Amino acid sequence: MSLTRSRTRRGTAAALTLLLAAALGAAGAGAAGADSTAPQQQTETQKQKQKQRIASSALGTDYKITLTALRSAEDPYAASVRLQVFTKSHGAWKESDRVTVGDVDGWFWYPLTGKGAVCQFSTAGTEPAPVTVSLLVTPSIGCSDPVHYVVKDGRVYAG
Repeated sequence: MSLTRSRTRRGTAAALTLLLAAALGAAGAGAAGADSTAPQQQTETQKQKQKQRIASSALGTDYKITLTALRSAEDPYAASVRLQVFTKSHGAWKESDRVTVGDVDGWFWYPLTGKGAVCQFSTAGTEPAPVTVSLLVTPSIGCSDPVHYVVKDGRVYAG
């Protein structure tokens, strides 16, 4: 093979390699651009706060108590837990009080909304009504320490 023909082949191979690299780079930039807009769309969706009821208990006809997981607007893996007390007024349940269980955004969204999220949620239909809550931190860590509350006259107090 002649020296000129060998250089031509190498030049053609190099040019094809550059074209392929440019095409793959452009495709990668397009994919990266698509990926970079996804978090923005997710953030916009999260501004409409996701929530999921994880437990509920009716204490006779006096109170209804719920635990709701609220997904964080800043961190898609974090969540808060809201304990709400409802009292019946004119035939309808109306919220009378609420507290945050643990720290704001101090829980993980996926364990809270998955199977076995509520380790303990006990209530009693007495006045004052004791409430105990223990939630799954993660499957590997296990359950949180129980937190105790008392509901008296529709208001929640630390127990």
